[in-house]
Amino acid sequence: MRSVSIGRLAVVVGDHPEVFPINYAVDGGTLVFRSGPGSKLDTALTGPVGVEADGVDPETGTAWSVMMRATAMTISSPDELLGTVALRLFPWHPGPKEHFVRVVPDDVSGRMFTVVDPAVWWTPLNATRQASPE
Repeated sequence: MRSVSIGRLAVVVGDHPEVFPINYAVDGGTLVFRSGPGSKLDTALTGPVGVEADGVDPETGTAWSVMMRATAMTISSPDELLGTVALRLFPWHPGPKEHFVRVVPDDVSGRMFTVVDPAVWWTPLNATRQASPE
């Protein structure tokens, strides 16, 4: 997860799952992200969360996917907050992001695989003409 900075945070809101994109930084064995107020922050801090990230090495064709089951907590101590400055957390979305959240993994799993050539999935139907959108 150190080689990418974008992942997905899964939480349970009411009786259903919701997934939010996050940009994060790895800090030791944890992830840190910034958030504004809202359902993502509220539910992340009150129950278990999942974080998922993927990547691919274009030179080797090796892809990977990592899933963490975790616990999230607000970073509130002055020393810890000062330590987040070096993490270079720059959210993509504008607006207030005054909450710093640390995600501590309870369990981490993942897999690596070689990306197959697209021709493996080609079928004669791929070559059929499509109807005009007009």
